[in-house]
Amino acid sequence: MIAVVFSVALAIGIIAGVAILVGTQIIDLAGDLPKYQTNIEDKVQTLRNATLGQISSLASRLQTAVGQSEKQKDPDPPAAQKQDKSRQEPIPVEVHQPPPDPLAVARRVLTPVLHPLATAAIVFIVAVFVLLQRDDLRDRIIRLFGTQDLHRSTVALDDAASRLSRYFLTQLCVNIAFGVIIAAGLYFIGLPSPLLWGTMGGLLRFVPYIGSYVAAAAPILVAAAVEPDWDLAFWVAALFLVTEPIIGQFVEPLLYGRSTGLSPISVVISALFWGWLWGPVGLIISTPLTLCLVVMGQHVEQLEFLQVAFGDRPALLKSESFYQRLLAEDEDDLQEQAEEMLKEISLASYYDDVAMPGLELAARDMARRVLARSQVEKIASSVVSLVAELKQYETSSIAASAQDKEQSATGQVAIATRTQICCVAARTPLDFAAATMLAHLLEKERVGPKVVSYENVSRGRIGGFDAQAFSTICVCYIDASGSPSPLRFLLRRLRQRLGGGRIVVAIWPRDHPVLREEEAEPDRLDRVASLRDAVNACRDNSGSNERSMLQKTA
Repeated sequence: MIAVVFSVALAIGIIAGVAILVGTQIIDLAGDLPKYQTNIEDKVQTLRNATLGQISSLASRLQTAVGQSEKQKDPDPPAAQKQDKSRQEPIPVEVHQPPPDPLAVARRVLTPVLHPLATAAIVFIVAVFVLLQRDDLRDRIIRLFGTQDLHRSTVALDDAASRLSRYFLTQLCVNIAFGVIIAAGLYFIGLPSPLLWGTMGGLLRFVPYIGSYVAAAAPILVAAAVEPDWDLAFWVAALFLVTEPIIGQFVEPLLYGRSTGLSPISVVISALFWGWLWGPVGLIISTPLTLCLVVMGQHVEQLEFLQVAFGDRPALLKSESFYQRLLAEDEDDLQEQAEEMLKEISLASYYDDVAMPGLELAARDMARRVLARSQVEKIASSVVSLVAELKQYETSSIAASAQDKEQSATGQVAIATRTQICCVAARTPLDFAAATMLAHLLEKERVGPKVVSYENVSRGRIGGFDAQAFSTICVCYIDASGSPSPLRFLLRRLRQRLGGGRIVVAIWPRDHPVLREEEAEPDRLDRVASLRDAVNACRDNSGSNERSMLQKTA
């Protein structure tokens, strides 16, 4: 009770302080208005003369034109004048209202004052009871949502309350900043009572989009009355016309989006929709209502489209965006996206968390026969081109080049003795793209990889493949159909020609049946589900082979 009373009293005190400040400034300004009476009369007379001069000139032209047309139509004007004089003029009638009684005067004066006071009193009374019964009201709302999922209902209410609090706090700070900027600007311009206009600007700006322009009308009129010319009024209008678009169209949507979880465009669209539906009241409550809808879309599966349409989360996952750019054949945008992500994550994370899931989506579409063979080849070609561009992007730095030269100078003997690793595409062009990315990661580990397409290890051409030249063969296999037969036949052919080497199989997706099968020769086969694990397996095999070769050389 003490906390509620203190909070309400503090709010009333702040509102009363602002009202006293505004009232004092208005009284001071009203006392100074007689000083500007001459300027006001001169400007009103100037406007009247300019306006009436044009109107009278236009009226005289119309009268002349009408008179000429009447002369052409009526050849006997004296007869018409005689007929008009014969008519009797109407008798004027005057209506006098009885003098108002004191009760009518009191009603006329007090009604406009008592209505806002009664509304304010109702608001404060309701606020007090809501604050006192907030826990009970929350429980009742949860009961209305249903007690089958108390966790989701509680999280949704807490999320909505948190977002609304951040929104109202952000709105208050933005409007205060607007009022301070206006007051400071009007002070330097030289307009009387700048504190009054800044306060009115901050208060009226709670009405979105139109409140600040309504607040600009009074200071512009005062500026026109203060000086005999129009320069001061022009600078006041320019201050509002520059400040409001910057804050309203750039700063405010960004701040509201970050603090509430709404996208900047949704703030504008919600204002247009609710303003069209409910008028000025809809403008005021547009953002809070849309925020509540977004929270419902986040926690209710049937309303998820609201979160997608108005929330600030990306509409597509990074892997989906990667695949979409591949389908659109937008290689420039794909490379730009990759370079932006590589500023925050490593290359291995980009390949494993973005590129490979994107290729899995392509494999699913290929299994559904949505993608033609030519499209799959274009997708693989785009990925290979992206890998080549990323290699140049990494070596473009002078520091990276110097580091590479130093490593190559100190490790020439070791690299010369290393045996290569072969990255084999299991079947489709998508597998070849995965093998290319794996080779890129192996190059960063100072391991010499070689990429081999499926055609070079097929049944007809496996005889020309020298598998014994490699210490490790890593097979990349992306399969959405769940059929392991092509992979098994390929592994059988490679084992027959590999000799004592080791095979690493990188399989996607991560829940592929092959990853759960037991292998008859586990000492010769490593099964992994990511490029990072494949690199580690190949590096370990390459390191053990190098150590054995060095021992034989010694």
